Amino acid sequence: MTPELLLRHSDEATLWPAGCGLGVAEAYERALSVRELRLGRGEQPRGYKVGFTNRTIWERYGVHAPIWGTVWNTTLSFCEGEGELSLAGTCQPRIEPECAFGLKATPPARAGLDALLACIEWIAPGFEIVQSHMPDWKFQAADTVADSGLHARLLVGPRRPVADLPRDGGAFDAQLAALRVTLTRNGERIDAGVGSNVLDGPLHALAHFVAALRDCPGAPDLQPGDVVTTGTWTDAWPVQRGERWQADFPAPLAPLSVQFV
Repeated sequence: MTPELLLRHSDEATLWPAGCGLGVAEAYERALSVRELRLGRGEQPRGYKVGFTNRTIWERYGVHAPIWGTVWNTTLSFCEGEGELSLAGTCQPRIEPECAFGLKATPPARAGLDALLACIEWIAPGFEIVQSHMPDWKFQAADTVADSGLHARLLVGPRRPVADLPRDGGAFDAQLAALRVTLTRNGERIDAGVGSNVLDGPLHALAHFVAALRDCPGAPDLQPGDVVTTGTWTDAWPVQRGERWQADFPAPLAPLSVQFV
């Protein structure tokens, strides 16, 4: 499937007739070509999403390693705890409660947890709205990569400076890994998860991504100001217009709610 066709399916929210027919390495090449097309029409990258860091859902989706994709100025929004997102132009959207990081510096090569923490400006709760252009969310790993990492929207909630938190990388990640989130839809409990689901902790997920990005030929490096969301703490749940979803993250994160329109 060509980059132009991949982008057309994304723009028109139409299903693919079949898988991308590529290996994972080729799928990243194709996704980077789609990135160039989006840059060419004026969209601006704002960071990255890291997906399939939650090992508890690998068997369910048949993807057994993390993936990543670009977050754009057209897909990223911020709120102070209550936000609104349009589902227009999305394809089979689902919601994921996550921990997002805002970077103040480019991490050094093969950075450890302490070095990574030194490059982070803030942490925040987030809702990533993911989508799949394969029918019924049935795909191969390469399909998810070619499909822009399944990224559709990212809502970032209240941002907390990391200066308020433990300065030791291991202690910082252990604090986030121990947090539990409850996910509700219109007041009804739907799911729950824990920070350790994402590769043992969000900072570990970021470390994995930094290495994977450096290992991908042609991929641009992380930049100051980039937002990186590190993967869902629960399963991904289908969403519809008119629904209100809430993720009750405890401190040092914060509760986050979204109304879909």
